[in-house]
Amino acid sequence: MRHPIDIIAMFAAIWLLASMVLDAVTPKELTAVMIAIAIGPAVIITAVFYYMRCPRTDFAVMFAALWLISDIAIAFISPKELPNWLFVLGFVPAALIGIVLHWQRFQRRHERLPLPSAKRG
Repeated sequence: MRHPIDIIAMFAAIWLLASMVLDAVTPKELTAVMIAIAIGPAVIITAVFYYMRCPRTDFAVMFAALWLISDIAIAFISPKELPNWLFVLGFVPAALIGIVLHWQRFQRRHERLPLPSAKRG
C-alpha cells in the first residue's frame, strides 16, 4: 500500500535532487531555490496523481506535460538566457512517451484489423 508519508518523502527527495541537478547545469544567476519554486507545483501534482493510483499511461503523459511546463517556467524566471539544449531537454520525456505509445499501437494493429470475409457477394 502507498502510505502518504512515503509518497511525500519520495517526491520531496526527487524534487530536491531535480533542483540541484538543474542548478548545476544552468547559469549561475539561476539558483536552486528559483528552480525549486518553478518545479514545485509540478512535483506536487505528480505526487497527487501517484497517490490516486493514476493508470501508467495517463501518469506518464501527465508527467511529460508537467516536465515541459516546468521547463518553460524555468525559462521564464531565468535572468539570463538558457542554453538551447535545456529547451530540448524539456521535450525529451514527451517525445519518449509519444514514441512508446505509437510503438504499442503499431504492435497491436493486427488486433484491430478486420479479418477478410469468406463470403463473396
